[in-house]
Amino acid sequence: QVQLVESGGGLVQAGDSLRLSCAASGGTFSSYAMGWFRQAPGKEREFVAAIRLSGGTYYTRFADSVKGRFTISSDNAKNTVYLQMNSLKPEDTAVYYCAAGQPGSLYSRLYDYWGQGTQVTVSS
Repeated sequence: QVQLVESGGGLVQAGDSLRLSCAASGGTFSSYAMGWFRQAPGKEREFVAAIRLSGGTYYTRFADSVKGRFTISSDNAKNTVYLQMNSLKPEDTAVYYCAAGQPGSLYSRLYDYWGQGTQVTVSS
């Protein structure tokens, strides 16, 4: 069983940056695809970004809405994945969730384990 704990959310102004962290425990971190999703009030949860380590290379995926503004990275020594969010917009306001899954999750966006989420609010 994998446990995921997100942190780093908060209230920022449009144009600001924020870095979310997701600490994982209970599994082999380097073998998982790790993803970030978000859910805004009244909307369905949507994919944001994902990362997977394979053969010494990190592979990443991003939603079109965050390309060029968000980056995802992973520190295997700390079992932690990060989501660096730059040039934040009010429409980025949501609860952000971390997820872990099989390597194929990088493409399928189907994940097995989920964190509790962290709130990000961007004011205009």
